[in-house]
Amino acid sequence: MSKNHILKTLLAAALLLLGITVSAQQPKVYYYKIDDNISKPALRLTQKAVKEAEAGKFDYLMLELNTFGGELDAADKIRTLLLNTKVPTVVFINNNAASAGALISIACDSIYMMPGASIGAASVVNETGEIMPDKYQSYMRSLMRTTAQHNGRDPNIAQAMVDPDVKIAGISDSGKVLTFTSEEAAKNGFCEGVVSSREEALSHVSETPAEITEQELSAIDKIINFLVNPVVSGILIMCIVGGLYFELQAPGIGLPSIIAITAALLFFAPHYLEGLAAHWEILIFLAGLVLLMLEFFVVPGFGVTGISGIVLILVSLILTLVYNVGFKFKFNPEFDASAYVSKMTILVLVSSLAGFFIALWLGKKLILAETRFGSLALRTKMESDQGFTSQDMRNEQYVGKEGTAQTILRPSGKVNIDGEILDATVEHGYVEAGEKVKVTRFENAQLFVRKA
Repeated sequence: MSKNHILKTLLAAALLLLGITVSAQQPKVYYYKIDDNISKPALRLTQKAVKEAEAGKFDYLMLELNTFGGELDAADKIRTLLLNTKVPTVVFINNNAASAGALISIACDSIYMMPGASIGAASVVNETGEIMPDKYQSYMRSLMRTTAQHNGRDPNIAQAMVDPDVKIAGISDSGKVLTFTSEEAAKNGFCEGVVSSREEALSHVSETPAEITEQELSAIDKIINFLVNPVVSGILIMCIVGGLYFELQAPGIGLPSIIAITAALLFFAPHYLEGLAAHWEILIFLAGLVLLMLEFFVVPGFGVTGISGIVLILVSLILTLVYNVGFKFKFNPEFDASAYVSKMTILVLVSSLAGFFIALWLGKKLILAETRFGSLALRTKMESDQGFTSQDMRNEQYVGKEGTAQTILRPSGKVNIDGEILDATVEHGYVEAGEKVKVTRFENAQLFVRKA
């Protein structure tokens, strides 16, 4: 029981002795839940929870947590929010609080765990679960230590959850990162108690039954949480790149353009609304798009303009996925920012290449192949031996005939042959209007003449 609760109990007893009755006020608890990997959606939930708990003057902010970890940068921001809020925080671990989840848990004022739950194993790992080199662990060790110290917990235990070299007699001496069961955490003072429900957890922090207000997500909140998920962002990037490539192969506003534009809106809009994408990042994307259009429709060949456009588009997508404000990137000085940026770069490049190859495959299979989609493209061949030609040959009949220059030919102009006004080009020099001319040849759909 905390000092505040002891003081409240003593005060209530003293007042009763004096014959003064005290009506207990029902505490208000703001409750929200994270039951997924720690990433941008989890950060959004916490931002919303802290904001609403402070605005509503709640007595407690309670988080029910179950996670195996996730993005360190998102976890660090959640940790900071929970440490800095003026509302007392309680975490109820209903199953797992591993890795980033352990960091978030020890950032709370009180920790309660379900029987059979666990907390720890906070080493930084890559996508395949392999432990990263020590330079990646250094920042996490520092975070765990300072967070534990802030809330009066043993910093050595917190560090042992990251560093297998930390030995704590009777607790961690196996050379492996530390993970506590709920009973072990309670025994070693790393959680306030083992409970079977959130209500039981609240009964330990408040003697009066609490009034619980659960976090409510609007339809917009749910959509944004879905769209900022890294997996969904990767799919949208595939659609953007694939749609652009498909459209550039067959210019005109069609289905590929609609897909690319829709995917771009769905990618940038939620990031912009949440302050994750800045104006200049969107402008970089638009500038890259303009350069790409110029390359395909104005500048001949494929060179600097097109490559610059592709680079700007990719850079814009990468920067949108990286937390920043203006031109200032929000990284802790001790955090290895290059690893995080590299991860986002790989996500964008892999998604872009996947979108490109999918569009390439679809272009071959669905447009050009003999399928029901084949009507989207012309497949009929018009052979020359069947009488088809790429130019109108009717004017070939005028070769050898004479006529009059209708206009000055310098070198091109109009001529009158057998009463027909035709376009013609003089072979040498120029011909004044009214002078006699003779048609010498018909080539590339053009009549050539000389002075008669």
